[in-house]
Amino acid sequence: MASVSISSRLNKAVRQQYMNLPQGEKCQVTYIWVDGTGEGLRNKTRTLDVEPTSIEDIPEWNFDGSSTYQAEGSNSDMYLIPVRMFRDPFTLDPNKLVLCEVLKYNRLPAETNHRHECNKVMEQVKEQRLWFGMEQEYTLLGTDGHPFSWPAHGFPAPQGPYYCGVGANHAYGRDIVECHYKACLYAGVNIYGTNAEVMPSQWEYQVGPCEGIEMGDHLWMSRFLLHRVCEDFGVVATLDPKPMNGNWNGAGCHTNVSTQQMRENDGLQHIEQAIDKLSKRHKEHIQVYDPHGGKDNVRRLTGMHETANINDFSAGVANRGASIRIPRQVGKDKRGYFEDRRPAANCDPYAVTMAITKTCLLEQEDEKSQ
Repeated sequence: MASVSISSRLNKAVRQQYMNLPQGEKCQVTYIWVDGTGEGLRNKTRTLDVEPTSIEDIPEWNFDGSSTYQAEGSNSDMYLIPVRMFRDPFTLDPNKLVLCEVLKYNRLPAETNHRHECNKVMEQVKEQRLWFGMEQEYTLLGTDGHPFSWPAHGFPAPQGPYYCGVGANHAYGRDIVECHYKACLYAGVNIYGTNAEVMPSQWEYQVGPCEGIEMGDHLWMSRFLLHRVCEDFGVVATLDPKPMNGNWNGAGCHTNVSTQQMRENDGLQHIEQAIDKLSKRHKEHIQVYDPHGGKDNVRRLTGMHETANINDFSAGVANRGASIRIPRQVGKDKRGYFEDRRPAANCDPYAVTMAITKTCLLEQEDEKSQ
C-alpha cells in the first residue's frame, strides 16, 4: 500500500480535546489563495473579534509573495482581497474559510489571478443567466507519489470494474471521498455529486450549477477542501491530467454550459451556434485549458480513453470521444446544455469559463457592433 504522511498519524483524540475548547466571541478566518503556479493553493489564518456576517466584514490582508512564486524578495508584499466566504468544516462554526484574489504591490492583479478579468466578463453577460457545472476528476496518491492502494510493485487489474464500483477490490479511498463531500456541504460549496472513476484510485465530484463567477469560486474552494481532507488522511490528491502512463484513463474537468436561451424551448439551435463558434477557436481554448498552455493536456487528449485528439475539434450527441458532447437527453428535448470535455483536471476554472463565455457570447456582441 502507498505510504501515508507521518503527521496524519498524530493522536487525534488529543487533538479533539483542544478542538472542543470554547473560543468565546472570537472567530478564526482562514484566507485561501491561488499561488504563482496557477495550481497550488495557500492559506493562513487570523483572529477576528466577532463572527463576520458578510464578505465586507473581512479585512484585506497580505502575504510574502516571494515564498509563493509570486514576487521578488525585494518587493514581496502581496494583497489578499476577500471575495467569497464559506463555513469552516475543520474548526467548525463560527469560523470561516475565505477565498481571496491576489493583487500585486501596485494593486494590479497577480499573473495567476484570472478571477479579476473573469468577473468583468461575467458582468457583461449577466442577463444571459450563464450556468456552469464542472466535473472535477482527481487521483489519490501516497506521499511517495504512487497511486493509493495500488500494489507496491506492479499494477492492479485492468480498467473495467472500477467506474462507480463497490467493494474493497474496486473502490480505493472512499473514506476520503465521503468526508470531502460532507465538508463541501457544510462549507456551503455547491457540490452536485460524486462517483468513482475508470482508473482505480481516481474519483470525480461535480460542482454546480453555478452562475457566472460563482463557478470558479466554488470549484477552487472545493479543491482546497479536497487537499485539506486528504492531508488529514495522510494521502495526496493530484489533479495531474495523466498521472499514470499506459492504458489508464487521464483526469479532466469537463465543463457543462448553458444560457437562459439554451434552457428554453428550441434551445438546441443556440447550443449548436455556440459549438460552431467554439470550433473556430479550438487552439486558443486548448492553450487556456491547462495552466501550461496545453502541455499538460497533450498527455491526456490522445483520442483514446474517452478523449478527442488535442489537434482536432469534434462534437456529437452522447459521444464521449468528442471535444464537445451534447447529452442524449438534450438532443431529445432540443434544449439544455453542452459539455466541453477538453479542460484538464488542473485547469483554472476562471480561465476556462471566461474563454467559453468570450467565444460563445461576446464575439456575437462584437459582430453585432461592427
